[in-house]
Amino acid sequence: MNIHILADEIIYGRRLTRQDSFLSEFETCELSELCREADRIQKHFKKDSIELCAITSGRNGKCGENCKFCAQSAWYATGCTVREFPEPESVVAEAKRCKQNGINRFSIVSSGKALPESDTEKAARAFRLVKEETGLSVCASFGFLTDAQLDRMKEAGVTRIHCNVETSERFFPEICTTHSFTMKLQMIQRARAKGFSICSGGIIGMGERFADRIDLALTLAELGVESVPLNVLTPIPGTPLENQAPLSEEEILRTTAMFRFIHPATDLRLAGGRKLYDSKKALESGASASITGDYLTTYGYTVQSDKEMIHRMGRTMR
Repeated sequence: MNIHILADEIIYGRRLTRQDSFLSEFETCELSELCREADRIQKHFKKDSIELCAITSGRNGKCGENCKFCAQSAWYATGCTVREFPEPESVVAEAKRCKQNGINRFSIVSSGKALPESDTEKAARAFRLVKEETGLSVCASFGFLTDAQLDRMKEAGVTRIHCNVETSERFFPEICTTHSFTMKLQMIQRARAKGFSICSGGIIGMGERFADRIDLALTLAELGVESVPLNVLTPIPGTPLENQAPLSEEEILRTTAMFRFIHPATDLRLAGGRKLYDSKKALESGASASITGDYLTTYGYTVQSDKEMIHRMGRTMR
């Protein structure tokens, strides 16, 4: 596999599929060249711009699902703070701060397999007010929404649904048994049928093989998602993965670059676990977007530090 020639072919329209027999070589090819060519693909399709988005927590904790990586699962003793869905006015106040900082995309993320009906109207009102008072693009991450709830979100101004596939179909049962990989795909397909764009990615470093990451990237490409958040596992005490060995920065960068080759025009979004690697290096290895700020249950970069990093790189905020 000639990385430079492959990058040229992708820039001129080639798309990688499961039929490409050389995909396993992404795991062993020369890293610096792989990252350099991934960055070249990113610059061609994204014009050297970086999108920053922010998320806020809706309902927090008490999740009945047994995802082995998650601090919010009620199956594990993690000391997670339990909080009910916030009042819409507090969500709007946070969205306004994001707007003032130059962020153009804002999402509410709620724990649980599905958004309780009691929270649906709160969420819809929050989104409607955010759209009216800030004009931000709004996204929803509420698990397995019903068709009626999807319609309600659309009426409130939501344009993108987030639903992480998490990992490959082969490895998925190793990290969760209370819902299935197929259910994830069906949720994404239903949201797509309703006219939403899709944000879906996964977590690396849970004990999966590199081949599982390639499979995840291919699955998301086949789904045609517009945004792929790349999370790196931060082992959380009390979860079954608390003693999982962390990935090396080199492996994180290799995975990021591989995703860019399979998703040349998609936003690859740095998400959880950013303290485990240099974000600047990842943005120079194919990533084109990032979640910013202190979010959910793990450490995040500040909006200001991310803006300064983008400026030092000579890139622009989209």
